[in-house]
Amino acid sequence: MSIMTENFNFEHMNLIPRKCIVNSRSECDTSVNLGKYHWKLPVIPANMECVINENIAEQLAKKGYFYVLHRFDVDVFAFAQRMRSKGLPISISLGVNEDSYALLQDLTIATLKPDYITIDIAHGHSIKMERMLKWIKKNFLYPPFIIAGNVSTADAVRDLESWGADAIKVGIGPGSACTTYNATGFGSRGAQASIISDCAIAADRAVIIADGGIQHPGDISKSLALGAHMVMIGGMFSGLADSPGNIVTGEDGKVYKEFWGSASIHATGKLGRVEGIKKLIPMSNKTIMDEMNFLTECLQSAISYGGGTSLKCFRDVEWMIRPSP
Repeated sequence: MSIMTENFNFEHMNLIPRKCIVNSRSECDTSVNLGKYHWKLPVIPANMECVINENIAEQLAKKGYFYVLHRFDVDVFAFAQRMRSKGLPISISLGVNEDSYALLQDLTIATLKPDYITIDIAHGHSIKMERMLKWIKKNFLYPPFIIAGNVSTADAVRDLESWGADAIKVGIGPGSACTTYNATGFGSRGAQASIISDCAIAADRAVIIADGGIQHPGDISKSLALGAHMVMIGGMFSGLADSPGNIVTGEDGKVYKEFWGSASIHATGKLGRVEGIKKLIPMSNKTIMDEMNFLTECLQSAISYGGGTSLKCFRDVEWMIRPSP
């Protein structure tokens, strides 16, 4: 049995190795099912302006990696047309206000029903989320696969699941560009790992997507061992050579990429209700495909340590919590 404390984060966890049963780590399968498609990796670049754009979304889909296009200052209708014309899955983000309902109606009339819809709001356990989920389930004979969030409690998981969510994003404020915790005192900052575990235990039908607070590739493996089905990552992708963030030369003469939260002034254009910041991430010479290959290798190695040949091994991997330094 895993040793648990009331609250813990990834840096407090050690996964416990099991007997390796493969001759080569390359034998380990990192693929995962989500909705009606099979994807190469249980990793999703965050649906943030500084992480993904239309071109990267298309590139990921062509290579067999799951993506979610963000919802800020983007022509979602034109993007859906583009992806449909190329025979690629359509995965978009929506809010919960009237413009999102109108967009869904326009897409339906144009026979551009998305394959995946991510209902993406800061506090997903809300009456507006309930209304949107129930509306989609009522108005689509064959509803898209719906990802809803974000939440950070077992009660929220049970509610969103009962309202119609197929997958639930777990994590409020654990990311480095989010200031929700500092501004409000609420969220999963410093306890994201234990909250993933609590939410995964609470889920019955819906799958859990761990969102935020991932600092190292090993945190992906830890999230899967805690019960997540997939993991969403922002900061680790924002500094890549082909990420959409602006390139900036710092006062130290080094090159950086801008990284900002979805609730920041930079993303929303609003001066009030700000719960995000813009920061600089050292620019890497790696591309997003380089990073996907690297994360695949890391996860293959983790599977070998977990005594399996696929991601299923993480269901049986035990872990321990070590005291904080």
